[in-house]
Amino acid sequence: MRAITVLGIETSCDETAAAVVRGRSATGPGDILSNVIFSQLEEHRPYGGVVPEIAARAHVEMLDGIVERALAEAGLGLGELDAVAATAGPGLIGGVMVGLVTAKALALAAGKPLVAVNHLEAHGLSARLCEAVEFPYLLLLVSGGHCQLLGAEGVGRFRLYGTTIDDAAGEAFDKVAKLLALPYPGGPRIETLALEGNSKRYDLPRPLHGRAGADFSFSGLKTAVRQITLEQKVHPADLAASFQGAVIDILRDRTRAAMAMFMRDFPDRASPSFVMAGGVAANGAIGSALGALCVTEGFVLKVPPPRLCTDNAAMVAWTGIERARLGLFDPLEVAARARWPLCAA
Repeated sequence: MRAITVLGIETSCDETAAAVVRGRSATGPGDILSNVIFSQLEEHRPYGGVVPEIAARAHVEMLDGIVERALAEAGLGLGELDAVAATAGPGLIGGVMVGLVTAKALALAAGKPLVAVNHLEAHGLSARLCEAVEFPYLLLLVSGGHCQLLGAEGVGRFRLYGTTIDDAAGEAFDKVAKLLALPYPGGPRIETLALEGNSKRYDLPRPLHGRAGADFSFSGLKTAVRQITLEQKVHPADLAASFQGAVIDILRDRTRAAMAMFMRDFPDRASPSFVMAGGVAANGAIGSALGALCVTEGFVLKVPPPRLCTDNAAMVAWTGIERARLGLFDPLEVAARARWPLCAA
């Protein structure tokens, strides 16, 4: 099978990134020739979260140099690529537009096809970049802005089993971190602090636990933590551990329900893969708990390395390869999208 080499660009939130990836197999893995990421953490830290205007301006200032560096590290020129891929949504629309317009200009200048990538699909396919993971598989997409359980049937083909009805898991982590006066970004700080705490000290709710279906809810959990911080003097490590333990229980319960749905839909799939992707997938305690669930339920856990769980351009380039192999290219008129449901990818 002919190798396909793609430049990927990612600007959907607060990482400005470019990567060059080469794919030789239809199922993966791919060869990451370069993967350059500029994190805007310091720019957003004073505000305790991402400021869209600051993010878009940083993308404008940094992207050209990052693309140039990615190509240089890969030892390739634009003419040696097979396609240019960029996140076209969902995300902060100003940032998405910066990356997509840049990709359009590069594709036009080099005479290469363009692939407009759904950021969520890029996370969902990232496990195939790392190792050969066959379709169909069960996907838990868990990040700051999204929390979904889906059946991944193929490129652009996803079956929704459950989604959050309010906050995403990563958003809840960040909001609880603020309540505990932890510095931004809060998610990793909660995980570290929880290692020192007693997860049984605070009795926190598990919204939707045991209910039919596989939907998530984290707003009530976040509110319960807020009430505790307002009404009593708290032990931060114990509250962090209790909160993380509640999140783990919710994810485990909802995932178990989705596993049953997946096996109903794909009864002939022996030892199916369970893929965790997105920034929260880098949380070791969550990974360990869901790994144990996989053993019990007969699934095989697949998690990309931490650097490919958070936003990056290698996953965008790999998705470009997957779509290019199927001839799924996009016109230069394709528009950026602030919202782009994965099941409509």
